[in-house]
Amino acid sequence: MVRVRYRTADGIEGAFDASPGLSLMASAKAAGIDGIEAECGGSMVCATCQVYVAEAWLSTLEPPSEMEAEMVEYTRHPRPNSRLSCQIVMSEALDGIEIELPPSQR
Repeated sequence: MVRVRYRTADGIEGAFDASPGLSLMASAKAAGIDGIEAECGGSMVCATCQVYVAEAWLSTLEPPSEMEAEMVEYTRHPRPNSRLSCQIVMSEALDGIEIELPPSQR
């Protein structure tokens, strides 16, 4: 299992376990994490699974695809470190990754 540490927009911190090979979105939904709506189920058409990845972890991730980058532009609260959690595939290299949830997904 891969440990994910998260912080909500109102400062609540927590952690959950993610399965390698699954998306961060799927793992967060399975863990019951509020704040990742994922209305499209991971097909990258809604951007309601946006997260902010801690700067120290950005270089560990594959760069966003052109489509993901475009989708992030349309989120309500974009930041330079915004990613769609449906596009982050969990691996042992991401053990301890830190994310923050946006104030809202819409």
